[in-house]
Amino acid sequence: MATYEYACPGCGAFEVRLALGTAPATRACPLCGREGRRLFSPPALARTPKAVRQSREREERSREAPEVVSEVPPRRRTGARPHPAPARLPRP
Repeated sequence: MATYEYACPGCGAFEVRLALGTAPATRACPLCGREGRRLFSPPALARTPKAVRQSREREERSREAPEVVSEVPPRRRTGARPHPAPARLPRP
C-alpha cells in the first residue's frame, strides 16, 4: 500500500492509501466531495537509518570521484575461535 496526497480546492490536502500504482489523477474529497488533484510527494527518505543514508551518500560520491586503493588492507582477525568439530574429522 502507498500513501497518495491530493489537494482539494476547498478543504486543502488529504491523503489516501491505495495499492501501488493505482492512484487516479483526481479523487473526490472525503469532506466536501469536490475533485482534488493528486500532488507529488517525495518518499519518506528522512526516516532512513543513518547507516543506510551514509552508505547511499558514499555510493553517490564514488560515481564522480572513486576512492583509490594503493594496497591490500590488512586481514582482520576476529576474536571468535574455530568450531572444535572440524578438528576431530579424519584427515586424508
